[in-house]
Amino acid sequence: MKSTLITNGHIIDPANGINRVGDVYISGGKVAKIDLDARLRKHPHDLDVIDASGLIVCPGLIDIHVHLREPGQSAKETIASGARAAAAGGFTTVVCMPNTSPPVDNPSVVSWIKEKARDEACVNVLPTGAITKNIAGEELAPIGSMHKAGIVALTDDGHCVQNHELMRRALEYARMFGLVVMDHCQDYNLVGKGVMHEGAVSTLLGLPGWPSVGEEIIVARNAQLAELCGTPIHCQHLSAAGSVRILREARARGVKISGEICPHHIALTDESVRDFDTDFKMNPPLRSQSDIDALIGGVADGTITILASDHAPHCGFEKEVEFDQAPFGILGLETELGLFIDLLVHKKKAVDLARLVSLFTREPASLLGLERGTLSVGAVADVTLIDPDLEWTVDKSASHSRSRNTPFHGWELKGRAVRTIVAGETVWKL
Repeated sequence: MKSTLITNGHIIDPANGINRVGDVYISGGKVAKIDLDARLRKHPHDLDVIDASGLIVCPGLIDIHVHLREPGQSAKETIASGARAAAAGGFTTVVCMPNTSPPVDNPSVVSWIKEKARDEACVNVLPTGAITKNIAGEELAPIGSMHKAGIVALTDDGHCVQNHELMRRALEYARMFGLVVMDHCQDYNLVGKGVMHEGAVSTLLGLPGWPSVGEEIIVARNAQLAELCGTPIHCQHLSAAGSVRILREARARGVKISGEICPHHIALTDESVRDFDTDFKMNPPLRSQSDIDALIGGVADGTITILASDHAPHCGFEKEVEFDQAPFGILGLETELGLFIDLLVHKKKAVDLARLVSLFTREPASLLGLERGTLSVGAVADVTLIDPDLEWTVDKSASHSRSRNTPFHGWELKGRAVRTIVAGETVWKL
């Protein structure tokens, strides 16, 4: 493997407090040296040199909320195609959800995913295990054996454990193995058959409403259980202002609870559903502008510590039905970085680039205990190069995913990854 020098780039490595121009030297697939004095620019002739002038050089980005659909749903996505989409979005590590067919609720499926990813994925693919058998919310899955097989977290994503006592026991078992529990926050009784945010627009369109309290009440449940059990709970894809308030209060008291947001929940409101376009149907649903303001405020003040995509590919024919019959979910891997840079950094100025990088690197790595998200000497050389000022237009026909269900086709964004490096090897470049 040839050694590589990334030179003249603006290095942002939140884990090591680096935020300045310098050089990154990679050898043997690992970070060999960070040179902030540019002494390595006199390099040997057998060194690959990447000129990163005007670019951000940061640890490889991590997305902890991705649906890769294998096993069982390869018409929507495969581990290989999802990994290519991740690389094109600047991500070197993705954490895949267990709601596959069969679900990841036993060690054999965990092993299958790891072997498949090892053979076919161009980025790191880390599996999660289901909290309950068959993601049915009735009986705990074999947490210990799945941990031994290599899961990095527990979640019933796509579903939510409604039985609070069962959730408590899951947290107690998870604590034994040092696992974080990630929760899709949805109270089934309150949400009912809701397909979009409950409000004036849902009333006007005659569509069943999905009230914010249907999320918030489970976030509150999780805060109470996290405090009781001492096990970290991570609330997935938050969408409601009340969820941010609950999270803020609990974290201020030292409760081990965290939350993430997805770009669509700050880029779009329920007004987007007026045309009944099913590419705007997701769970939780698009909400009001006041919810968006609260989510952005939560990122700005540190209440929300993770950014993620909830990449959820679907076949075209599945979405080409009536709105209330279509599945929830949209693509996200290739557009999320551009959307977050454009919205959070350039337009809203809620965070600077250093904090944005931290939300994609140090924070998710810390949450899940991953040996990633850093450019420390000796660390695996997963690196992302970002042009924060690059203007580009989203074109779903050019997506690396097997699906095309995105509401952002034709959007003009500012900011994009331009090269993705995994273990010292470039796996994608613009």
